[in-house]
Amino acid sequence: MDQHSTIDPIWDTVDRIHTWLDDHSTRPREEEILLRVLKLSEEVGEVAGAVVGATGQNPRKGHTHEWTDVEAELCDVILTAMVALRSLTPAAAHVLEDRVGVVAERAALV
Repeated sequence: MDQHSTIDPIWDTVDRIHTWLDDHSTRPREEEILLRVLKLSEEVGEVAGAVVGATGQNPRKGHTHEWTDVEAELCDVILTAMVALRSLTPAAAHVLEDRVGVVAERAALV
């Protein structure tokens, strides 16, 4: 199995989501990109809410989430970031791959 066999279907889905969003957008491109990037803040807030609920941090609400909810919300953050990156460039997969290489090198993993 080559290294891209798992990631290519994901990027194909990201590209289809990007196209679907573009097809349904009535905003100027720059505004749409800005809103897709800002959507990340909303998704990160949902991760925080799930962590609070999984730990029972809020005594008034108690345990309202499971750690699987946190996992799902983290996936939403990743997917939202991928769509935002794809909105900036059609070479999103390569940009991410290059960035992972930079971070790995910085961490002395390469």
